[in-house]
Amino acid sequence: MNRRNFILGASSAMLMLKLAAAQANDPPANSETVELWSGVPPGGGGPSGDNSLTSHGSLSNVTRPYLQIFKPATPNGKAVIVAAGGGYKRIELGIEGWPLAQWLTERGYTAYVLAYRLPSEGWNAGNIVALQDAQRALRIVRSREKHVTLLGFSAGGHLMGMTATLGDSQTYAAQDSIDSIPAVAEGAALIYPPITLERPYTYTSTHKVLVGPDASAAEEAKWSVQNRVTGSTPPEFLVQAEDDSVVDPHNTLIMAAACEQRGVAVEMHRYATGGHGFGLGRRGTASGEWPGRYEAWLGRLGVG
Repeated sequence: MNRRNFILGASSAMLMLKLAAAQANDPPANSETVELWSGVPPGGGGPSGDNSLTSHGSLSNVTRPYLQIFKPATPNGKAVIVAAGGGYKRIELGIEGWPLAQWLTERGYTAYVLAYRLPSEGWNAGNIVALQDAQRALRIVRSREKHVTLLGFSAGGHLMGMTATLGDSQTYAAQDSIDSIPAVAEGAALIYPPITLERPYTYTSTHKVLVGPDASAAEEAKWSVQNRVTGSTPPEFLVQAEDDSVVDPHNTLIMAAACEQRGVAVEMHRYATGGHGFGLGRRGTASGEWPGRYEAWLGRLGVG
């Protein structure tokens, strides 16, 4: 397996047209919503009122975290939990979550798009709330599906990376029988993720929201995904553009090195162009090539 595959060529025009069509701001039809917590989320607090969703599919004021479930016409028995990015300040469902859900359902996967609590919105449990939601979501999905993998974009990639490497460690007190289910996944795909919060990579929104400008080195290390990789971490799939100006391109290199050092299977695809936030691929760049690589990776995992 080529773990450091640097792609220089652009995708075909036909593929890019298909990807552009998928990058709509509207969700696929016929979704089901399941709230993560039967009552007040762990710790309480947080914003008031209703969840706020813009016309472009940007979610904030997440008072009630949930999973939005999209089912394929012909299910293949496999599920993917999708976490869109937004710097832990919002969740970009319209450009990352919903397009990926549509792409997955077209290929037979059941897509669970995660609307997680934002640590910047005043929750009493502080910076761990999104991770609590991700763990709870994984347990809920595992109660419904036999095969489950994770996929996250940007800050959602950080969240899915933390979830994948956390294993079954508990981040909240058990609420019900769902919490007896192990919070483990069969693989994790991290797309232009902020992996490390350690110096000199401290300028991201993820760092600002989760640990803040006065964080100690120990706190930064605690929230850096590469430090949590162990021999039991599931296989990882990494994607980033070399011209990413939001998350330093070294982040995927750092994660790949951590996986290799600990014997974790890792596949990485880095593209010359694409910037940040390209979702399924940005027109005129090489970034539109990654979904095909991801589909093949799922197949090699034995869950495709």
